[in-house]
Formats: sequence, C-alpha cells, structure tokens
Amino acid sequence: MLTLIISSLFIGFFIVFFYKFLKADGDLTLLSKKHVKREEIEDKVIWITGASRGIGEVLAKQLASLGAKLIISARNEVELQRVKKQLTGKHAPDNVMILPLDLSRGEEHLGEAVQKAKSFLGGAGVDYVFHNAAYERPKSTALDVTEESLKATFDVNVMGPISLTRLLTPHMLKRGGGHFVVMSSAAAKAPAPGQAVYSASKFAVNGYFHTLRSELCRRGVKVTIVCPGPVKTSTSSEASTSGQKGSSEKRVSSERCAELTIIAASHGLKEAWISYQPVLAVMYLVQYMPTVGYWLMDKIGEKRVAAAAERGNTYSMSLLFGKKKTP
Repeated sequence: MLTLIISSLFIGFFIVFFYKFLKADGDLTLLSKKHVKREEIEDKVIWITGASRGIGEVLAKQLASLGAKLIISARNEVELQRVKKQLTGKHAPDNVMILPLDLSRGEEHLGEAVQKAKSFLGGAGVDYVFHNAAYERPKSTALDVTEESLKATFDVNVMGPISLTRLLTPHMLKRGGGHFVVMSSAAAKAPAPGQAVYSASKFAVNGYFHTLRSELCRRGVKVTIVCPGPVKTSTSSEASTSGQKGSSEKRVSSERCAELTIIAASHGLKEAWISYQPVLAVMYLVQYMPTVGYWLMDKIGEKRVAAAAERGNTYSMSLLFGKKKTP
C-alpha cells in the first residue's frame, strides 16, 4: 500500500512538473525567483544600450518605474528623447541622461561616452550596464553571409560590448564593483540554422562575459547573461504580419522578457533563459543531453532555413514532424 501511495505521489508530481514546464516562459531557476528585488534596483545608476526601441525601451520604462537613475543610449537621439518623455518613476525624467552611442565606431568614441557616463549625477558612477544593443540581418545560410555583414554583426554584437566593458570596468573596480547584464540569445546556447553569424557573435559574447565574471567576481564585478528565444517586438510583429497566411510564432512579449531580465539581474543569476516551447526544451536538451539536442537540430536545420526564406514559422514543431517540401 505504501509503495502504491509513493508511486501515485511521484506520478502526480511528475505530471504537475511536466505541465508547468510545457507552459513555462523561462528556465526553472529563473521562474523560481518570482519577483524583482527592488532594493537591488532602486536609486542605482543603470546604463542601457539599445534603449530607443524594442526590449531596450521596455527595460528603460520598467527600471525607471522601479526607481533607477538611467543613462539611455542608442544611435538615434530623437528616439531616445521620445523614450525619455515616456519614463515615469522616482527619478524620471529628471535623473535620466541621454547618451547617443554607436557601438561600431571604436574605442575613442566609446571612451568619450564612458567619460560622460562617469560624470552623470556628479560622478556617482555606474552600478549596472545592460548590454542590449544588437545587430541582426535577415536569416541566411552559413555560407551565404557576406564579409560586410560578418564585420557589421561582430562590430556591434561583440567588439562594441567588449570594448565598452573594458573601458568601464576599471572605474567599477575603483568604486567596489558593478554589474553587467548581457542580452544574449537562445542562439548562443543551441544551433540556429539560418542565423550562423548572429549565433557566432552571441556565443562569443557568452564566452567573454562568463570568463570576465570568473576573473573579477571576487572584486565585486557581477555578470548576468540573459538568453531569450523569440520575443515579440514591433519589428517581429511586422515581420510576422508580412509572412505567409496562418504563420504564427509563439513569442514572449517584450514586457515579460524585460521583467524576467530584471528579476534575473536583481537576484544575481549568472545565466537565465527566456522562451516558450519548443525553444526552451531544445536549450535544455543541448545543455544536458547534447547528443540528442544536436541530432534534433540537424534534423530540422535545412527545413528551418527554407521556412525563414518563405517568412514562415521558424519555431514550429512541424519542422520536426512535417515532410520536407519538394521543389
């Protein structure tokens, strides 16, 4: 009888766990944190790159509402002004600095930006940097990428954040530490057919910032790497509506992605994944059962590239079970 009870409890627990996993929009450690630790955000100076639209804009709004003092950066100063006017919170919009920034322009330009950021609020110093700016070209095969696109992607996604971090970290160390929050991608955890160069840039960023944390964590420098899967932004919505009829990709909203990112940062998580299924399951498989995970991606790789070319659903389970189209 006892064995039957234990077995029933175990089966019940497994069913509940499996159901929650199917409905999850983030990894299990992240979802266990539930709420933002406001005391880790309030009154802190937070620098956000790529803040003029998408996730960066939503991050700025949520962080401002939590009482942060913000530095918002992007190439488009007009859009930054628009975002600033919409910010509400304890320090907004008065204690919000607009700092135009082009990550592809090299260390001299970035060095000037760091000096301006340091002078914000009388030299209070930067507590957090949200590395959010990114460059992504339309999907193409690994062999179709041009040298120009390769350079542009790595300049913004890799060289820019690394150079900005190298310039800012010495100042953080002088004042006892700081926190880098890196918006990476699910494409940095698993193969991303049709996005080879973008994926490579995000793998590079993960490698650099995980190593940076290991080297400097005892000196107060924290790193949180966030790996979102498909996220619903204005750009992705437009792309979806211009695609084939009936094509719908299940995407995490920008607001939810920003909320989970701030939760991960405020709890000091080293890495966090944000996505619905099937992407979340693929990330778990590649991380913990790589042979199975890579077999799965090899099976759908060519179909995913074809789906991207047709503006179809590149995250559909039909890529695994559906038949390959013949010309």
